[in-house]
Amino acid sequence: MTKSKNTFNPIYIALILVAGMWIGRQFQFTERQETPLFGANYGKIEQLIFQLENNYVDNINVDSIVEGSIQHILDQLDPHSTYISSKDMLQVTESMQGNFDGIGIEYQIQNDTIRVVTPISGGPSEKLGIKSGDCILKVDTIQVAGIGITNKDVVENLRGERGSMVKVLIKRPGITDPIAFDIIRDKIPIHSVDVSMMLDDQIGYIKINRFAATTYDEYLLAFKKLKDQGMQKMVLDLRNNPGGYLHTAIDLIDEFLGAKELIVYTEGAKRGREYHYATKKGDFEKSEIVVLINEGSASASEIVAGAIQDNDRGIIIGRRSFGKGLVQEQSQLGDGSALRITTSRYYTPSGRCIQKSYEDGLDNYHVESLNRFASGELFNADSVVFADSLIFKTTNGRSVYGGGGIYPDHFIPLDTTFTSRWLNQILSSSILNDMAYEYSNSHRDYWMNEGNLEEFAGTFDVSSELFDEIIQRAEKETINSSSENIQKSNPYLKYRLKSLIARKIWGNEGLYKIWNTRDNEVQKAIEILHNTK
Repeated sequence: MTKSKNTFNPIYIALILVAGMWIGRQFQFTERQETPLFGANYGKIEQLIFQLENNYVDNINVDSIVEGSIQHILDQLDPHSTYISSKDMLQVTESMQGNFDGIGIEYQIQNDTIRVVTPISGGPSEKLGIKSGDCILKVDTIQVAGIGITNKDVVENLRGERGSMVKVLIKRPGITDPIAFDIIRDKIPIHSVDVSMMLDDQIGYIKINRFAATTYDEYLLAFKKLKDQGMQKMVLDLRNNPGGYLHTAIDLIDEFLGAKELIVYTEGAKRGREYHYATKKGDFEKSEIVVLINEGSASASEIVAGAIQDNDRGIIIGRRSFGKGLVQEQSQLGDGSALRITTSRYYTPSGRCIQKSYEDGLDNYHVESLNRFASGELFNADSVVFADSLIFKTTNGRSVYGGGGIYPDHFIPLDTTFTSRWLNQILSSSILNDMAYEYSNSHRDYWMNEGNLEEFAGTFDVSSELFDEIIQRAEKETINSSSENIQKSNPYLKYRLKSLIARKIWGNEGLYKIWNTRDNEVQKAIEILHNTK
């Protein structure tokens, strides 16, 4: 679909009329209003809806027509103006507000069974003693194992109003009889800081998965923990972070910039230019910092990376970010749904608008990141050519590039060393997760009581016997390959299995403790922080 900025065809006009009437209803317009809030044309909209509801040849659901047409209208404007239905608003709000009501577990569905990955710290399940590896058999009187349960079913059964009770029957590895728990649902945090840990005796590592309402507070807690452990330099990981609240990104970057340094400015046709500057409150304004980004880093992540880069505050490592430079404002409608309308573009301190082009239509826009793979951009730094008009200058006069996304100071190609069709099939199966569960359940007591994560990271290796078991389980699922591909994928699979076992026992800290040792971007960050300023 190709966008047209100047004309709408008749179907678009009809859709606008229908949608406009529906929106008007949400603001509770009445026929006694002599001057419609949105102008005289909305009298026509009222007549259209009336005629459809009362005279159309067939019985139709006007609300359904309107719901389907609103997003279609918004698609004619830009890629990020959107409509959120009332049924989807709860999930969206939970994700951005940073909490929901439930029993407090991270889970996976494997072999048609709900398995507890980990109970959420401080939640009702952890307080009652539910453990990693537990399998949920029943919720109240409903059997949930072996019935083809879906993630939607899990949410509907386990979430509920705070203070309500749900009965859960659990099968625990090593214990014959099932265990019954009466769980009182409570407010459960959704963490946006995945992990905070030391990479060595000087460098701290903080990974943020989105910019939600609680992100800044979570960061401050992570920062204090690492400072107490001796952090002098930082790796801030924003890879695959899709963004979120603008004000949260501004609060975070304020921790790294000096007073009155420009963070970002926004501007739109109906919005004047608004500047956001750092204050005096930052606790990490002088120490060295590296920011990791990739093609999945967008919006608020790009604001942070752009401010760091343009102010010559730190080093950006990875690959070109997504390229979302549009600011949305949300308007709540009367039925609980909402409109998110783009009101401004944001610009980095050097004047770059990070928004990539959407002139070729939404279909092309949404596959642009995939096209980077085909063009070779993800593998070769020289594959991106910048026009002179897209070159901007940082505070110290370095050249940085606009035209869509943040381009890193140090390019790290996508690692496909171990990739094969056989590997992809295994990763899309439950083989590694099943093996990680089985190993962690049978060895958890040792590693938690006699061993520790440092010992596991340093001494545990996936044995040839365990690797052979991966191959055997793959063959049982008719996932076959040549010995050449198996050897090619061997190192990656061993690291993957080891990191999954660590996560089952120690949570995200275990996962990243192992995974960061072979993460090319993290290892480059460590090298830079130790050898350059």
